Amino acid sequence: MDDQKGIRRLLTEVFSEYGYEIESCASGMAALTAIPTFKPDLIIMDVKMPGMNGIEVLKKLRETDTDSQVILMTAYGDQHYVAQAEDLGVAKFIIKPFDLDELKIQVEEILQDKSFLET
Repeated sequence: MDDQKGIRRLLTEVFSEYGYEIESCASGMAALTAIPTFKPDLIIMDVKMPGMNGIEVLKKLRETDTDSQVILMTAYGDQHYVAQAEDLGVAKFIIKPFDLDELKIQVEEILQDKSFLET
């Protein structure tokens, strides 16, 4: 989830082409509403979003979902966010602009590790 429509569209198109099932949300509140039904294995989320920031969404998410892996994106390298995200069990923290090929590799690694744990 990202508040920038272009980034959401790009990530949705790219990861759909790779065969992933995608649910895109424009805000943290929309994501928190969609997550219980969609049950994602991995969430790619921006720190800066309307209404609730990514850390607030991650805190709420962790109240009911400790299994979903999270990649948190930001255009800011704020160490305060990094520390909070790590405390909440974020899988990766990436700085925008990001390399799409590198993000794909990170997604594959996280999902591969998760499926290894489930077997």
